[in-house]
Amino acid sequence: MNIQTQTRHKTGEKCMVSGRYRFDGYTDGTTVPTPTAEERQIPLSRTETYPPIRSVRKACWWVLVNRI
Repeated sequence: MNIQTQTRHKTGEKCMVSGRYRFDGYTDGTTVPTPTAEERQIPLSRTETYPPIRSVRKACWWVLVNRI
């Protein structure tokens, strides 16, 4: 999949597709601080809420890497 054309999902939205998601930037447009290695890719099940980057308490964008 082309990352540029993938749909981005924001912290607080409900997940509609179970899968692995990767961090795709902060919603405020900043790039630092960098998320921890464990926070860069996460598994989410359908109906779960997209989380913030907890280590810095910032909302972010998530992109589906692969379906589970």
